Amino acid sequence: MTSDKNDSAFVLEACGVGRDYYQGKILLPVLRDLNISVKAGEKLAVVGVSGSGKTTLLNLLGGLDDPTAGTVDVCGQDWKAIDASARAQWRNKHVGFVYQFHHLLGEFSALENVALPCLIGGASVAESQRRATELLAKVGLADRVDHKPAELSGGERQRVAIARALVTSPSVVLMDEPTGNLDPHTAKIILDLLLELNQSLNISFVVVTHDPAIAARMDRTVKLIDGQLLAAVAEESSVV
Repeated sequence: MTSDKNDSAFVLEACGVGRDYYQGKILLPVLRDLNISVKAGEKLAVVGVSGSGKTTLLNLLGGLDDPTAGTVDVCGQDWKAIDASARAQWRNKHVGFVYQFHHLLGEFSALENVALPCLIGGASVAESQRRATELLAKVGLADRVDHKPAELSGGERQRVAIARALVTSPSVVLMDEPTGNLDPHTAKIILDLLLELNQSLNISFVVVTHDPAIAARMDRTVKLIDGQLLAAVAEESSVV
């Protein structure tokens, strides 16, 4: 049974997490014995080279895949302890995703794209549109709500994707190279926006990136090397 109450000091905890894959009969360990704890409102960067397992880690944290070993809890709920339906509901309530490519639905307007998670979560059409309109205004797109993705710039599409990730007021947003497909000027604007929203909404961020400029603006940074996490800063870290 799931519960809305989170007695833990952390919104996200991964304990002893590992993930193996088979290539034919060969066992390939991708992640090994990872431990992560993220507090409410904290911004964590996970850096690593391409192919180091960053996206695999995000999929495990978001309950899109199961670890071979260990557990992942979001707001006190172990992903592996609930079935697919309950997992989808918990994810909709507590987790947002922002990807390098926006993955918007081309036939829907910006408003409809952002409202969709609320509708899936059971909110009324009116309430979903109200929340979507509010978030689109917050990301500077109040005058673009009726535009479809093809009518928006790359930066505008990513802003819509950010609004969609935040519209259900999740506990944590997981981001996979959120500015990696943007030019440097637009990337800075998007990053500034994310940091502003983090402060105003107190939503935790876990950002996987290879960009040191992004990592430098997070509260804490860890490195993913050879399937293991290492603290990247001298300050106190909850990553072992």
